[in-house]
Amino acid sequence: MRLFAVLLAVLAPVTALAAAPPAPPPMADAAAVEAEMARLMRATGAQAWAVAVVDQGKVVQLHAAGKRNAAGDPLTTDTVMYGASLTKMAFAYMVMQLVDEGVLDLDRPIGAYLERPLPDYPAEKQYAPWPDLKDDPRWQRLTARMLLSHRSGFANFAFLEPDGKLRLHFDPGTRYAYSGEGLILLQFVLERGLGLEVGAEMQRRVFDRFGMTRTSMTWRADFAGNLADGWTQDGRTEPHDERSRVRAAGSMDTTIADMARFAAGYVRGEGLSAKARAALVRAQWPITTASQFPTLQDALAPAKRRRDLAAGLGVVVFQGPQGRGFYKGGHDDAVGNTLVCVAWRQRCVVVLGNDVRAEAAFPALVRFVLGETGVPWTWEYGGKAFVE
Repeated sequence: MRLFAVLLAVLAPVTALAAAPPAPPPMADAAAVEAEMARLMRATGAQAWAVAVVDQGKVVQLHAAGKRNAAGDPLTTDTVMYGASLTKMAFAYMVMQLVDEGVLDLDRPIGAYLERPLPDYPAEKQYAPWPDLKDDPRWQRLTARMLLSHRSGFANFAFLEPDGKLRLHFDPGTRYAYSGEGLILLQFVLERGLGLEVGAEMQRRVFDRFGMTRTSMTWRADFAGNLADGWTQDGRTEPHDERSRVRAAGSMDTTIADMARFAAGYVRGEGLSAKARAALVRAQWPITTASQFPTLQDALAPAKRRRDLAAGLGVVVFQGPQGRGFYKGGHDDAVGNTLVCVAWRQRCVVVLGNDVRAEAAFPALVRFVLGETGVPWTWEYGGKAFVE
């Protein structure tokens, strides 16, 4: 009996971990989602947004509402919109295919893939000013896993530094601090170290795989016929930026239909081994800050940290009332996007907003479609006020 009791005590936590989370609430039907979109547009003043719903790894709803430009042309499900930092999630998915093939090792120092030390490479417009690191040997510790989980030690971008110089603010791998520059460094390693063209690899391994026919890492002339401009917080319109350079941190143009296909394929793990798929959405490192931005801020005291929040590879992972989930946001002055998935039942909501004011409605809309998920909205957006 004593042995049985010991075994029961040991196995109980395993059983609890294996148990399925509570059954998710039924998802709203298409008509209800469109009505809620309209209500939230009125509440925020947003001019337009597009929404996709994925259930059990399949696209089940596509919606677009409002205007794609100041002329009043309608936003449609195949309107090209700026993907912003959702690019990072797609890039990480491509990188894990290279890991599966043995082309890249997540934990091998990046210097092993380069012909010469990183600071010896000249500064190029496409990349960060690597020569700025010449007096700091800590760059040699950097690995692909650190870069994809935002543990490089860089600021978000070097051009945001007061003097515009690239520097390491902490020992690589020791803490989370969001950095697009880290993704740019991994792009540099793939292109200069391994001889790959990231734009071509993204096209072949991600966009073509999922049938994303109106998605690209750079501007395409055929996008011009159905293209979204943006609206800023104060209601000004901004023209769509025709990006000519591949940037792993955020150059992707896409549509809601294409991002729905990506989300469905991603949550199914298509094109990846089970090990690689699990690594993407596994907690790689705890997140200990009060908000995502500013990127370089002090850690909270342990008692105030969210223990359910961690960095994955290209995504943020969390634990909520429906079990494990993950998400990625993306925005600039005139764009607000989010992609939220609940792992169990492979359910996702994708939102592309060509009006940054739509962000204030993201929590309400995601909750309306998926139920309460536990997405860390306050951490993602800091002190932003949300509408209900």
